[in-house]
Amino acid sequence: MTGSADTNTPKLLDMAEDERPREKLLQKGRAALSDEELIALFLRTGIKGCNVLELASRLKKAAGSLTALGRMEAGEITRCCKGIGAAKAATLAAVFELGHRAVKEQLTKADMSTPNAVYQYLAGDLRYEKQENFVVLLLDTRRHLIRRITISKGTLNRTMVHPRDVFRDAIIGNASSIILAHNHPSGDPTPSKPDRELTRELLQAGSALHIPILDHIIIGTETSTNTCPYFSFREHGLIIT
Repeated sequence: MTGSADTNTPKLLDMAEDERPREKLLQKGRAALSDEELIALFLRTGIKGCNVLELASRLKKAAGSLTALGRMEAGEITRCCKGIGAAKAATLAAVFELGHRAVKEQLTKADMSTPNAVYQYLAGDLRYEKQENFVVLLLDTRRHLIRRITISKGTLNRTMVHPRDVFRDAIIGNASSIILAHNHPSGDPTPSKPDRELTRELLQAGSALHIPILDHIIIGTETSTNTCPYFSFREHGLIIT
């Protein structure tokens, strides 16, 4: 059976040169490659009875999607697909993290006052967290990011998020304004009653300190019934700036 599998699985060297992932990228550019071909470049080699392109395809299918694969840690990748060892998994995890950081670096240079910009900046870190994380983005006069502060981790309630914790770093960092954000592990970004009460309390504190809160973004996930993966208090008229 093993010999038959080896015979039926073509090696990359048997493919036309311009169809091999590395050569195809060099000749046609990275956009010409499929997801599987790009993954194959980092896996480098296949396993017995399975060339590297087939292994890449198996991995993406086992993960469920490229997005799901991109958020996995190395250990999760090895458990996800048979034949992916620690070295291959570590390489893939590092590549996805580097891409994630490049996106975040670009976003920090942009106007962070729009809900979508905040979502794009935070979603990669927060939308699949199993606990609620409450963060504050400190902004300068151009509404560019100065710094991101994590205030609390765990179930969000009024005792865990206090105005002094939210505004301490804003004062020290000389922030012109701030944006609040937290995630809902359920994936539903609809604000709860405590979310609304906390937002009102922090708005009052910000007004007293002359540090305006531009928005409060709740990070969720996109589903068939929830087409917008975030909730913006400002977009819904609950914060007026």
